[in-house]
Amino acid sequence: MSGSSFMKASRQNQRQNQNLNQAPDNRKKWLGLWAGKALPARLRRQVVNLLLLGAFLAGAILLGQGLYIKAKAGLAQVLLQQAWNETLHSGHPAKAWPWADTFPVASIEIPAISSGKTIVLNGSSGEALAFGPGHLGNSASPGEFGTAIFAAHRDTHFAYLEQVSKGDIITVTNSRGQRFDYAVDQLRVAPWDASALYSDDYERRIALVTCWPFDALEPGPLRYIVEGHLVNEL
Repeated sequence: MSGSSFMKASRQNQRQNQNLNQAPDNRKKWLGLWAGKALPARLRRQVVNLLLLGAFLAGAILLGQGLYIKAKAGLAQVLLQQAWNETLHSGHPAKAWPWADTFPVASIEIPAISSGKTIVLNGSSGEALAFGPGHLGNSASPGEFGTAIFAAHRDTHFAYLEQVSKGDIITVTNSRGQRFDYAVDQLRVAPWDASALYSDDYERRIALVTCWPFDALEPGPLRYIVEGHLVNEL
């Protein structure tokens, strides 16, 4: 190798070593920038304030949505109770509001946990369940042989199912004013598509179904099922 080539190669090696030595400093500089150390104090405060404001707004939106859903569910039950009283008085289905695509068909009460009466709607569409529990149309009617299945959301109308115990009585009243008492005999969790609720047509049973777990924030495949058998009919 000639002398000039050797000197050129040496200078290139020196520059490479210098770049390598500076790399940690550059990384520290960028890390410091991301940590806010390279930002002016005033700008750091503004960035932190914006982040806090964003977190606050996101939390407020989520909280507002939750409160809205619960408020709507509570108000709907007031209107449904009025329609239910009219149904029992007249013997004909009454809608809670003119544009409703469903109507009350039953009421459910569990005295042991002071649940109060919950008005049940015909069908289990998403729109119906936003306002109250729904009676699955392909299941038995209350008092009939088979399983009468009622579904509702875990954070509103069926939130109290978490408090139900074996032996508790579920009282269901139909639109003709007939009352049916069911004793709870099973509490279980099952996949939504493997609940085996239609397997027995030789007993008169009930099933109250909601999503599980109760404290989850997102929908899931599991269902919490409260089952019982008929013990009294009035």
